[in-house]
Amino acid sequence: MDGQNDSLASEFVLLGLSSSWETKIFLILIFSLLYLGIILGNLFIVFSVIANSHLHSPMYFQLSNLSLIDVGLSTTTIPKMISDLSNEYKVISFQGCMTQICCIHIMVGAEMVLLTAMAFDRHTAICKPLHYLNIMSPKRCVLFVITGWVTGLIHAMSQFAFVINLPFCGPNKVDSSYCDFPRIIKLAYTDGAMFEFLVAANSGFMSMGNFFLLILSYIFITFWKRFSRAFLSKAFVTLSACITVVVLFFIPCTFLYVWPFLISSTDKYLFLADFAITPALNPVIYTLRNKDMKIATQRLFKWNYYVRFC
Repeated sequence: MDGQNDSLASEFVLLGLSSSWETKIFLILIFSLLYLGIILGNLFIVFSVIANSHLHSPMYFQLSNLSLIDVGLSTTTIPKMISDLSNEYKVISFQGCMTQICCIHIMVGAEMVLLTAMAFDRHTAICKPLHYLNIMSPKRCVLFVITGWVTGLIHAMSQFAFVINLPFCGPNKVDSSYCDFPRIIKLAYTDGAMFEFLVAANSGFMSMGNFFLLILSYIFITFWKRFSRAFLSKAFVTLSACITVVVLFFIPCTFLYVWPFLISSTDKYLFLADFAITPALNPVIYTLRNKDMKIATQRLFKWNYYVRFC
């Protein structure tokens, strides 16, 4: 090898999810519908929060940012995947692969911090209701969002700095529909044990640690004894939506990154939970399980009806 540029593959071949045309057509239809639902559902939440003054609160500010992250996270993978399902030869350039990896990990890191901020928001609202607006000030809410993006950037760059310098001069077939650190490191012409450990330590334990902390915080709130059972039952309705989203997001991350190099080829389907299913379900979960969002939705439809017919 004469230098780094000579050792880098110019492109990677994505093996995809299926080789059957019938299955490909089915997957194209499903993913297209999911992506449409993700875009419309999450942007609907963002528009509702902006347009409705009753939703100008810390909780809905964080929810709208979560919706934007879900749109971005899905956009990094699903359109490319839909395009590849209709092509026989699925390739992605080296630069495109590295960009996709970085975007995924930046947004996943930002979403982890934002979900933690939402848990803190619910803890404050339930356990310290009189101090809620002082603690969850607009400045602090913006700080949570900025911290999320900075954390995601550090999380992605700390792994990217190692991977970008690996010699990719051998096989270039990725057994997946998108690029990610575990499967890309396997293709490097070097002993990847140290890099595998770094990815597992960085991504895996970050996912698992955040997941258990969030679940413990929600359990603590649920069994908070200073409030009546009636109050806690109402609080649990709100918490159940947050818990559902946390479980849907973190369980696949934990399986993908805690033991990322001991997984079978079937585990490549786990990414669908974080990139397609969870972002599509989030608007439904937060709208159907949230009284304020229901009211805002009804007002929005009534307003549209009035503008159209009056």
